[in-house]
Amino acid sequence: MQLRSDNVTKGVERAPNRSLFYACGYTDEELSRPLIGVVSAYSEIVPGHIHLDKIAQAVKDGVRMAGGTPILIPSIGVCDGIAMGHIGMKYSLASRELIADSVETMAMAHCFDGLVLVPNCDKIVPGMIMAAARLNIPAIVCSGGPMMAGINSENEEISLSSMFEAVGARKAGIIDDNKLDFITKNACPGCGSCAGMYTANSMNCLSEAIGIALPGNGTIPAVKSARIQLAKKAGMQIMQLIKDNITTRQIINEKSIRNALTVDMALGCSTNSVLHLLAIANEAGIELNLDIINKLSSKTPNLCHLAPAGPTHIQDLDNAGGIKAVMAELAKDNLIDTSLMTVTGNTVAENIKNAVNRNTNVIRSIENPYSKTGGIAVLWGNIAQDGCVVKRSAVAAEMLTHSGPARVFDCEEDAINAIYNSNIHKGDVVVIRYEGPKGGPGMREMLNPTSALAGMELDKDVALITDGRFSGASRGAAIGHVCPEAASGGNIALINEGDIIEIDIPNNSINVKLTDEQLDERRKNLILREPNIKTGWLSRYSRLVSSASSGAVMK
Repeated sequence: MQLRSDNVTKGVERAPNRSLFYACGYTDEELSRPLIGVVSAYSEIVPGHIHLDKIAQAVKDGVRMAGGTPILIPSIGVCDGIAMGHIGMKYSLASRELIADSVETMAMAHCFDGLVLVPNCDKIVPGMIMAAARLNIPAIVCSGGPMMAGINSENEEISLSSMFEAVGARKAGIIDDNKLDFITKNACPGCGSCAGMYTANSMNCLSEAIGIALPGNGTIPAVKSARIQLAKKAGMQIMQLIKDNITTRQIINEKSIRNALTVDMALGCSTNSVLHLLAIANEAGIELNLDIINKLSSKTPNLCHLAPAGPTHIQDLDNAGGIKAVMAELAKDNLIDTSLMTVTGNTVAENIKNAVNRNTNVIRSIENPYSKTGGIAVLWGNIAQDGCVVKRSAVAAEMLTHSGPARVFDCEEDAINAIYNSNIHKGDVVVIRYEGPKGGPGMREMLNPTSALAGMELDKDVALITDGRFSGASRGAAIGHVCPEAASGGNIALINEGDIIEIDIPNNSINVKLTDEQLDERRKNLILREPNIKTGWLSRYSRLVSSASSGAVMK
């Protein structure tokens, strides 16, 4: 079999290349086998990654068992929770592009025959998948698995969203320092991606739905032995993909992207999943826009209310049957294409044929959904002519429609100070702008403001809109990705304090109560703010990044 790695291991001309492999300790026997890049995001700063050394080792064991030579290479990874609320969050989304570029660089420079991608947290998963789609070589994702939920003093499951909301509750005097300290020390009990249906777990589940990861990848807890077994199987399976010459774009295509979006709607995933699926589609050469999301949402029932939308967590989803059970429910109404190939070497239909929904309180049946429409909605209007996104499943019923005065802030810090100082009142619509991909730069997540509102028990009375984005841990009428963004002259830059904003999520609309003539008049006096970072690579990112409506990819 002709291998990509022959370019660095075979022939007289490649003797210098081989000499450097020998310098690393590789043997002739190892160099005669397919070379598999095991891309690990292990580090000691991200809870979701602190155990990836063990996952990567299990992958390597699997590769060796199946006759390949595993070669470990690193990837960076930002912890969004630690980066939240300060300048560090500007680097989070932007890091996705660095990750994709670095995986491409290592794979092309060293002629790997295949890749096993070992990510876990928010931007690392899509960044690695983007690289795999770009490279179009055999590849498989094996994530690190979700964290177990914590337990509060009332013996209820809690997770990171509970932690952020506790800050708002403390600021409002609803809880005291002792309770805050207890939650702080118990919300995140160990390794794994934070336990709710936040961005990391959303993308790990959607990796499985799109077919680029083995069944169980999205939900098997990080601490279970089944996660190590999954990693060994992934290492073995990459060898089969190479033998059968199954490459990434044979798996990631227009139909599998639709499958992923449909599962997204059923699960109620993070709104960040929209950004990432758009970016993955772009790398795979697939045309995808925001219009398709509402079309799929209109016919896809929401089957799960995982934290922060409800009290259950990823471990509960795993116990209920996992993503296979969710896809089996969707297949009953022919909402997904079950004929598609996956990295198992089998079709979706073959993967889910024995799936069982073991808990219809966690995974509602297709006949009894939480709602007849999906968990994510795209809104349009004179504020967001190119669209904006809301996690509909995490919005209280009374906030699905809302009208109120705008409270306008040109950065996250000013908004959070106003919230903490009790300057936001029932009925208000908080507007945070100049936080988009270009204007931020980096499109920060607004978890602190949304969680403060929830902790202060204002999430059923106050809406928040931004050209930035939200953590999957946000709940309430949190509407992000407003496009065009303020820094590009979008109409969100024209909103003044006190303007009335009308939100109608069921009818997919969002408008400021101004005429086109009034907006045009304001535009004559508009002076756009420059990004507040003018050095380093974020400055370059600001100049090259596209709109959130196309995935915030670098052009």
